[in-house]
Amino acid sequence: MHIFTFANLSAFGDCLHGITEKHDTYAYDFSLALHTGQRREAIVANRAALLADIGAAEWDVVMAEQTHGNRVGIVEDRTTRGWTEAETAIPDTDALVTNKERLLLGILTADCVPILLYDPDRRVVGAVHAGWRGTAAHIVSKTVETMVSRYDASPSRIVAGIGPAIGGCCYEVDEAVAKHFVAYPQSSVKSARKYYIDLKDINKYQLIEAGILPDNIEINDCCTACDNERFFSYRKECGCKGRFLSFIGLV
Repeated sequence: MHIFTFANLSAFGDCLHGITEKHDTYAYDFSLALHTGQRREAIVANRAALLADIGAAEWDVVMAEQTHGNRVGIVEDRTTRGWTEAETAIPDTDALVTNKERLLLGILTADCVPILLYDPDRRVVGAVHAGWRGTAAHIVSKTVETMVSRYDASPSRIVAGIGPAIGGCCYEVDEAVAKHFVAYPQSSVKSARKYYIDLKDINKYQLIEAGILPDNIEINDCCTACDNERFFSYRKECGCKGRFLSFIGLV
């Protein structure tokens, strides 16, 4: 089993996190999505194998019903949701925050940007799913604001990891999408009638605008379309059903 971890988050022993990679010894190349029509029993087995591998078999896990919005869910109860049945996930939510221990927050992606957040002083964590719609709606900024308002987190202390996502090299969009990001000209390129935008870069700037220190932000430079052998890519694989999981929790 291959799991990517961020160096900055790994520096803290009380923060368990990771991003899963493809693995051909597991069903569906180790897809972890229950909502894409793959056989439920196989996905649940993959999820159980992951928890055993990371030493969290007894932990609770909370998943979101991701809808490409900017709603942030606050997880107050140490109760598993959306892990063995997709229907129990927190509805209409694309980011989760909690200060509960032994509880993993999970985000599923296959091109969109997964972002993990951690304040070591206030011991609060967050997991964010940022597609282009969520990025345009500043979901990562809203998540930071929720950590601050709910848990008195300090933006200058928050550590952030931006995970694998489709890169500006491959993410071609039309003008209707590109126009949402005119405030970030350094993160977009226009070539003839084509537009390419770098959602990871835009989310980095949004984190900085929210008060996160640049040195506290780590970015995984993998493009999911280019590095498709490691990570699922909806675009590269023409609507694939596989998803990888980004997770974070407090020990």
